[in-house]
Amino acid sequence: MSTLTYRTAGESHGKGILALVEGFPAGIRVDEEEINRELQRRQGGYGRGGRQRIESDRVEILTGLWQSVSIGSPITLWVPNKDYRINELPDLSRPRPGHGDLAGAIKFLGPIRPVLERASARETVGRVAAGALAKQLLREIQIEVFGYVVAVGPIKLAVPQGSIGELRQQRDRSLLYTLQPERDEEIIQLISECQRAGDTLGGIVEVRAENVPFGLGSHTQWTEKLDGRLARAVMSVQAIKGVEIGLGFEAATRRGSAVHDPILYDPAQAGTKNLGFVRPTNHAGGLEAGMSNGQPIVLRAAMKPISTLARALPSVNLETLQPEPAQYERSDVCAIAACSVIVENVVAFEIARAVMEKFGGDHIEEVQGRLELFYRLARKRLSLQSGQ
Repeated sequence: MSTLTYRTAGESHGKGILALVEGFPAGIRVDEEEINRELQRRQGGYGRGGRQRIESDRVEILTGLWQSVSIGSPITLWVPNKDYRINELPDLSRPRPGHGDLAGAIKFLGPIRPVLERASARETVGRVAAGALAKQLLREIQIEVFGYVVAVGPIKLAVPQGSIGELRQQRDRSLLYTLQPERDEEIIQLISECQRAGDTLGGIVEVRAENVPFGLGSHTQWTEKLDGRLARAVMSVQAIKGVEIGLGFEAATRRGSAVHDPILYDPAQAGTKNLGFVRPTNHAGGLEAGMSNGQPIVLRAAMKPISTLARALPSVNLETLQPEPAQYERSDVCAIAACSVIVENVVAFEIARAVMEKFGGDHIEEVQGRLELFYRLARKRLSLQSGQ
């Protein structure tokens, strides 16, 4: 058994985007169309640019399957680009504020074009494909991961009560992937105003993971804390500038009595993954001391507005070192809907990685068996402790 990992490769206007997934257990029937549905959702949302009308992302699984079932060897996910013209595109001389243009050109002592080609959010095609594959592993142990938009610019959106199935139906009716589709028109008007002004818009996404077992991650070393690993994975997504778990920054404004989640016990839930331990609140977002605590994991990420503005910001021509407006490359006005898909899949992969570290095996039946054994041992300990 190896650690579940993935790496991506490819450029925005190169031949395509590749994700190489290693450590994926054998014995899982992989549904290619599930991956394609996530790739299509990533291309959706109001406010997207012209690139989405060119591409129709579909995955080709090159390795790691036999008769559509994983075999334990590396899985190669390949998504070709239709807009393949990297060698025909000119370099930029005027770096765009908010992009990696200036820092990358100086770091690599070279042109801007190679930097922007790899720094582009097109790279997240590979992350979505890998996350959609990881969800098929999580489904084998009944873990669900679900993402949606909770704010677009200054517009804050409610998160109603309901099962993931019910909330997914609401999200899928929204052009912005919110849980309040009735507010789409209000948001569309704001995005359209930004577009007319040559401006862009960001927002906040939220991801929930439900039915997560106790004990993913560890307190024993800072590199193993699951909240830290999730924050790193999400923070690495292009345009993400903030990550919070549970109450997040709000916790800093409250007293401890209004932050920490009381621990109660309900014998009727002893057979579930929370082992009967229930909380009237989930301010911790399902994570304490870097470990999952049996409650849903709840994470939010703040996406800054897209950096490429039609109404260009001031910049400097790197050839003359004279002030000039920043260069323009085709771009979105608002990609917050796509961001919710990307973050959802990034979170799914990180949780799947933690599952494999705690319960891993070469075959999915080993993973399931070790999870069952862990819960038998946990229940035995609790019954011995209580004298039952």
